[in-house]
This record gives sequence, structure tokens and C-alpha cells, in this order.
Amino acid sequence: MSSRRKIDEKEQPKLDLKKAMGRETRNRIIMAVIAIMMITSVTVAVVLSNAPEDQWLTFDDTTNPVAGIRTNYGTIYVELYPDDAPITVANFMRYVNDSFYNNLIFHRVIDGFMIQGGGFTENMVEKETYDPIKNEAGNGLGNDIYTIAMARTNVVDSATSQFFINVDSNSFLNHKDNTTNGYGYAVFGKVIYGQDIVMAISKVATHSVGSYDDVPINPVIIENVKMVQ
Repeated sequence: MSSRRKIDEKEQPKLDLKKAMGRETRNRIIMAVIAIMMITSVTVAVVLSNAPEDQWLTFDDTTNPVAGIRTNYGTIYVELYPDDAPITVANFMRYVNDSFYNNLIFHRVIDGFMIQGGGFTENMVEKETYDPIKNEAGNGLGNDIYTIAMARTNVVDSATSQFFINVDSNSFLNHKDNTTNGYGYAVFGKVIYGQDIVMAISKVATHSVGSYDDVPINPVIIENVKMVQ
């Protein structure tokens, strides 16, 4: 038999009217507050959902140019360093202003190393570029975490459109000397907003496509790149 004692109608406690009215008032207040919170959250959701897709952030704490890289994972904002890498920044901005990067992909992703993009379509077709530029790796900027640098071949001055964002401090990519093996990779900016987006991209599953390794299974699309300031 259960130890819980059944209370019949006669044994139920008498209702204190004042206390009941107090409880009822409190309950109404609580319900009103909850309703206000729900309305507020709905309003915020509506405002966010109605925000224009082409809305971009700007940054008052720098006078340097800033590029927004909008992907299907979110938007990454990169501050560029024209004083340190004038040739590289001008080259990157040329591609941006020509809408070159739109609808290309991050085609090479290695967790703990870097994410690379700006040269291939979703079908892994390489896009035709402008002429290669001078390698400015000797500008004193290191390949620290969240910095952006130019990708290139084994030829020192071979960078065109492709760039990569470091997801760790990769000092072995820095300029050491003027030899082919020691010249390094030119850093020309740094992510100032959207670091979580960079890290999320770096952890996507990859596979090989033809002769290309570390290609995301689900394309990481560069939807749009814009100079926001």
C-alpha cells in the first residue's frame, strides 16, 4: 500500500481569500512579464529576419581598408595593411572591386593550418587571373593566427588571386631569407571579425577531387567579397 495519504474533499485546507488574491495578482504579473519577453523576442527575430542581405559592418577603430568576405558559413571581415604590403593589398582590392571572388570557393581546408580560396569554382575549375605580383613576404608581418596571406606556387613571385587565412600561428611560412625555400608567404591583413566563421570552415570534412586534396565535401562558397571601408 502506498504511504501517500489520500486527501478527500473534507480534509482539504480552507482557502485564504487574501492570500489567493495575492497569488492571483502575482501570477498575472508573471504572465504579463512572460508575454512581454515573448513579444520582444519575436520582434527581435522579425527585425533580424528582415535585415537586408547586403548589409555590411563597418569599423570605426581603424583607418585601414576592410574587406568583407561573405560565405555560406557567415561573413569574415579582414583589415588590410597597405602600408606594409602595398602591392599585395592593391592586387587583392583589384580582384574584389572586379567581383572576381564572387561565387568562388575555399577549395583547400586543413584543420589546424589554414583555409585557402579565391581561385576555383564549385566544380574545381580554376579561374583565369591577372598577372602574378611581387612577393612582399619580407615586410615584417608574420603568418600568425587569423592573418591573411597570398598563396603561390614554388616560384617566389607567382601569387595572383588565391589567398589563405591562417588558423594557427604558422611561423614556418614567414620570410627567412631571399632564397626560393626561405622567401615565405606575404601577409597583407588580419581577420578582425568573424574568427568563429574561420574556425568553423577549418573543421569541415574534406576529400580529394582529382589531383586536389583537402577539398571540402560540401562547398564553402565565397558568395561575395566587398570593400566595406
